[in-house]
Parts: sequence; structure tokens; C-alpha cells
Amino acid sequence: MADALQPRDIVLLVDDSPEALGFLTEALEQSGFSVLIATSGQAALSIVGRISPDLILLDAVMPTMDGFETCRRLKADAAVAPVPVIFMTGLTETEHVVHALDSGGVDYLTKPINIDELRARIRVHLANARSARSARVALDATGRHLVAFRADGGVRWSTPQASRLISEATGRDDGADLMAPVVAGWMATRGKQGQGGEATFSYPPSGDALLHFAFLGAIGADEYLFRLTAGAKNSDEALRRSFALTARESEVLAWIAKGKSNRDIGEILGLSARTVNKHLEQIYVKLGVENRASAAVKAANVLHEA
Repeated sequence: MADALQPRDIVLLVDDSPEALGFLTEALEQSGFSVLIATSGQAALSIVGRISPDLILLDAVMPTMDGFETCRRLKADAAVAPVPVIFMTGLTETEHVVHALDSGGVDYLTKPINIDELRARIRVHLANARSARSARVALDATGRHLVAFRADGGVRWSTPQASRLISEATGRDDGADLMAPVVAGWMATRGKQGQGGEATFSYPPSGDALLHFAFLGAIGADEYLFRLTAGAKNSDEALRRSFALTARESEVLAWIAKGKSNRDIGEILGLSARTVNKHLEQIYVKLGVENRASAAVKAANVLHEA
């Protein structure tokens, strides 16, 4: 009875063959999985819009929209992108296998499907997916400004802190979409350089930077991790000129004026609390004030006029 109360992993089975659907559904349910069925790529996209599966088994050859295109569309959705996709295919040529992996699949099985092998591979990929989710939850909890992009500039996932920083810096909820072409261009240039060159870039690429991106490395198939820090805006430049501040001091003061705590500022700018305090000491001297409240008032007056 206790086992019946445990949540069952959900497998989305996508195949246009009624015989294959019946055979695989029975085998998977006997193995303890809950099975959702889609007979086309479009039906699969509709299902994941309402229910999040834990794993997707996807037939490569289907009419209208084949499995490769279906996988690409599934992976374009940030909410679905982490879900592992295993291809089922009778195509065994190397180019077809590469096509399956390039479109976002993590594995493939050749037909006719061996049920024991299928069960084993499903368990491995479910375990890997759980580990990845746990790592992302841990990153969220530590308050890190981290975001993972695809090579085309789309966001695979982002910590809440990074999402807030992007929204605050751009002033838009869809700020990540604005940056996609810049990210894609930088990724393409690094690829041509054989991963050489400077591992940082800014958005926008010219003028006052709103955000700085530091490349931390590839962490999965078409998944590239970056650390974000806030850049200087026009308002920061106004503070720098008015009070003869350094670029970093002007950034700290700008966030003070927005009511951010030292801890928040450290997280946003990638600084330690001690470094933020050191900058504040210099800011107080240059502004001729004794506390952050007075500094915030002076900064607000300049920013209001800027």
C-alpha cells in the first residue's frame, strides 16, 4: 500500500504507431511509470503545455512533424528543456543518430525496442535529471546570479537572482529575449576561435553596459553557463562625474540610492561584503557625508536631475 502512495514518474510516449503505443504503454506501466500518450509531434507540444513529464520517449519518424523537429520545439521551451528525451528509431545510420542528439536528445534506442534496455536507460536519465534539478535548486538557494544559455541565445534556465538582475537592468520582463542575438553572436565567435579569446562580454555590446557576462563553461548539450554582474548605466556615469567617483564606486552608490543593502549590492556586482564596505568608506569621504542615508539622498538628487 505504501508503494501505491509514492509519486510515479511520468513518461510521455510519442509515436504514430498504435501497435508501438500499446506495447510500450503496457511495458512502462508494469514497470511503475505513469504514461501519457501523443500520436504526433503537435499533440506532444500540446500535452507538455499542460503537464510536465519527467522523461519523453520520442519516435524519430512521424508524418507532418518528425521527431527531430518536435524535439527542437520542445527544447525551445525553457520549462521543458531540462526534460530528457530518448529517441526511438529504426534509423541506424550515423547521421541519423547525430541528428537525434543535435536536436536535443540525450539518448536513442533502435527498434524493435528491448524492454529491459529501455527500463535501464530510463532510470539512468531520470536519475541524471534529478541530480541536475537538485543542483539548480542549490544554486537558487545560494543567491547566485547564474544563467544558462543555448548556443542560439535562448535561456535554458536562470536562477531567480539572475532573472531579477536582467529585469532590473533592462527595465523589461522580457529582457532575456533582447539579449539573445548578442549572446548568440558571442557564442558563434567563440566557436570560430576554437573557444579562445576573451571569456566575457557586455550587453549592449556598445555604449554604457547594462550587464556583464562571464563565461563559466559548457555544462551540457547546448547548455552554456554564465555569471552575471551589473554594468554601469548613464545614471552611474552621472554619479561618477558629480562626485569624482571611480566606476565601481558609482555602481555601488547607484544601488545604495535604490535602497539595496550591502549584501544585495555584493551579490549584484559580484563583490564581497568587505569590498562593498571599503567602497562605501571612500564614497562617504568624496560625498562629505557620514552615513548611507545621507549618501542615498545626495545620489537621488543627482539621479533626479540626470
